[in-house]
Amino acid sequence: MYLFITQLSLLDIILSTDILPNFLYIILHDGCTMSLAECIIQFSFFVNAEASEFFLLTVMSYDRYLAICKPLHYNSLMNQSICIKSVIIIWLLSLKMTLVNSISLCSLYYCGPNIIHHFFCDYEPIIELSCSDTSWIHNQTYVIGFICVVAPFMLIVISYIYIVLTILKMKSITGRQKAFTTCSSHLTVVCIFYGTLIAVYLFPTKGQLDILNKVLSLFYTVMTPLLNPIIYTFRNKDIKKAIEKIKPFFFY
Repeated sequence: MYLFITQLSLLDIILSTDILPNFLYIILHDGCTMSLAECIIQFSFFVNAEASEFFLLTVMSYDRYLAICKPLHYNSLMNQSICIKSVIIIWLLSLKMTLVNSISLCSLYYCGPNIIHHFFCDYEPIIELSCSDTSWIHNQTYVIGFICVVAPFMLIVISYIYIVLTILKMKSITGRQKAFTTCSSHLTVVCIFYGTLIAVYLFPTKGQLDILNKVLSLFYTVMTPLLNPIIYTFRNKDIKKAIEKIKPFFFY
């Protein structure tokens, strides 16, 4: 679990480092200018972090499924070697998806006006600047979206269906509370992360409602990396104990 939380923290750092500096510059200077290469690089880091988080949240849901539904087999089915291999596969898959998207964007022809009405270089705003035929890239996006978003989400839902059914079968109230506590942090992160992404990408808005997309985008690019450590800290007893140990050093 701690290995996965470490990876989640790393992804949050990458995402925040990629988005926040440019976002703050836009607020202070009412806009900014960047080259096409810089824009695609920012988008690449964004896609890599988001795709990795999709896959990571899926593996974490499987981890919670094993911990609650198959506790006696947990140590054999989710040992350190399997965890490390899972993390390596996650990074390789996300890197592959990032390269496919970035190469596709670089192959397009761009003509003015090269203005993006967003606080970061997202996929759709970049495509809208192209004068090329983008029908093929939209089809490619649907395939990648299914692999990175839909399939992981379906696996997470299936995992939690089994988890809920297992919890309902428990006769002990204490056992139910302990099982729910085990997966509550992960479930909270999944709801915030997927909720905003679904609202932005499956139900896009135009015109005056376009500001809603920007606000929701702010949630999964800035607020989610901020909330993840807080959510896992409040729900984790070991982290609370560690904070209690270091607290005297800050209030000495």
